[in-house]
Amino acid sequence: MKGLAPIVTVAAVLALVPFVTGSNTVLNFLVMALLIALAGQGWNVLGGYGGQYSFGHAAFFGTGAYVTAILQVRYGLNAWIGFALGIVAGALVGAVVGGLSFRSGLRGSYFALVTLAFAEVLRIVASVAPITGAGVGTLIKLDLRPEAFQFQSRAPFYWILLALVCLSLVVTRLIEDSRFGAYLVAVRENEDAARALGVNTVLVKLGAMTVSAAIAAAAGGFYAQYFLFVDSGIAYGPWISVEALLAPIIGGVGTVFGPLLGALVVKTLGELTKLVAGDAPGLDLVIYGCVLVAVVAFAPRGIAGLIASVRGRFNASAMPSVERSHG
Repeated sequence: MKGLAPIVTVAAVLALVPFVTGSNTVLNFLVMALLIALAGQGWNVLGGYGGQYSFGHAAFFGTGAYVTAILQVRYGLNAWIGFALGIVAGALVGAVVGGLSFRSGLRGSYFALVTLAFAEVLRIVASVAPITGAGVGTLIKLDLRPEAFQFQSRAPFYWILLALVCLSLVVTRLIEDSRFGAYLVAVRENEDAARALGVNTVLVKLGAMTVSAAIAAAAGGFYAQYFLFVDSGIAYGPWISVEALLAPIIGGVGTVFGPLLGALVVKTLGELTKLVAGDAPGLDLVIYGCVLVAVVAFAPRGIAGLIASVRGRFNASAMPSVERSHG
């Protein structure tokens, strides 16, 4: 329970935001930041703890978004059930991609390229398949009722997304403190040594891939409900793969709060770039690239690691003064 206390504290503080401000601009910004944090937390489970870097988390995000939308529009299914099934579908896609990749012995850059290829294949299929609306996309009918997963204001969306992010933080913390988490870190540090010690590395990586994909699919399903529209360029586009990867790396890869910290930084930089330079195409990616280089060069453990380092130095400097006062 002690390990969950910081998560509860963060959740309580962030939950108060709609009571402090009713600005749709602020809430939209926080919703997008939390959306990236959720997708980034999915990437973090696989890439941060398992060391399996993915360039194609759009495959899982897009699957969650499309399944959520299609089940409502084409089959009249309840939005909440569609959202849940979207998460399941994303997890299944993750299991398939992971099964094919890990059983073939792919790792490192080969695995990263395979995930990128899967995302691109799904994007092309979605852009021509009639069930997805092909190039037109899928539009969810406006129905402002809670049972339709639609609301009159932004605040309920914000709270639901915050709950999803906090749930992903709890899941990550539980993984971190579990035997499965220990196996996952062992695979990250030295897969061959872990296998020699009896760890089923394929199964461990496959489990991480499935959990990772489910979290990313939850982000995709929420996106569909928030914007009520999905097309192939949005759902399976490279933007989400890039930002889901950037958030944990900038915030602190392999840490519980890294993706949340990184997402806030990424979205803040994105908004500041738009404010200063307008909608110049690609400029935000240039800024992200510069920040990524700076983080890798000067803070390889990310913002979370930097905070931990500063805290450690402060505690170390405080110890001699405490000892002198007792002496």
